[in-house]
Amino acid sequence: MMALNAVLGIALPVVLAWWLVKKYKVNIRTILIGAAVFIVFALVLETILHQIVLKGPHGEAIMGNIWYYALYGGLAAGVFEETGRFLAMKFLLKNEPKEAPTAVAYGVGHGGAEMLIIFALTMISNLALSAMINGGQADTILSAAPAEARAQVEAQFNQLETASAGAYLLGLWERVSALILQLGLSVLVWTAVRKGGKWLWLFPAAILLHFLVDGAAVILAKSVSTAVVEIIIFCCATAVGAIGFMLAKKLTPEQL
Repeated sequence: MMALNAVLGIALPVVLAWWLVKKYKVNIRTILIGAAVFIVFALVLETILHQIVLKGPHGEAIMGNIWYYALYGGLAAGVFEETGRFLAMKFLLKNEPKEAPTAVAYGVGHGGAEMLIIFALTMISNLALSAMINGGQADTILSAAPAEARAQVEAQFNQLETASAGAYLLGLWERVSALILQLGLSVLVWTAVRKGGKWLWLFPAAILLHFLVDGAAVILAKSVSTAVVEIIIFCCATAVGAIGFMLAKKLTPEQL
């Protein structure tokens, strides 16, 4: 399952990008901008905020309360990612075709980078580590790790040894839900940018929806099984995707 996840985690965004370029003639630059925005706003800027806040005077209180943590984490993800999405669409993609495929292409870049970096690369790392453990090199790895990191390495070993194939299958399902969510949110923000005026409310709506889905995932994880969490998140992501699909129909040249 780890190998399958690694293959699909790479193949799914790549195939989607290829399909959009071939069928709808979207500019590959749009997809790459989406990927770059995810890296800069989610992996760099948001991580800097986490380092400041969670290691600051209120970090322990936030980490120790599930409701505070869900509120903070969901809001941070929503604000950073949707603001990055808005700015990229407003300034970097202003000369791209205004139809829905541009928004979907951006979403494939944004969500695809998330799937590749957070999911596929993790699976590849897990595979390599599992091969080393199975090869009897666990003690060597532990002895080479810094003293302060050994507990974390041991916890990773235990996770690899106890996780079932079904758990990795749920991880793949989670990433598919995240990709659907990113596609839907991309269309929402693209509509806000391109239609403007009374449609600008879709930008804060995208922040709110992102916040609600991420925050709900954190809270639900403490009270119900992982399978139930993934079912609920998939339904939420599909609902956002459906909203995006309906908005996409309004992104025709004569309506812009």
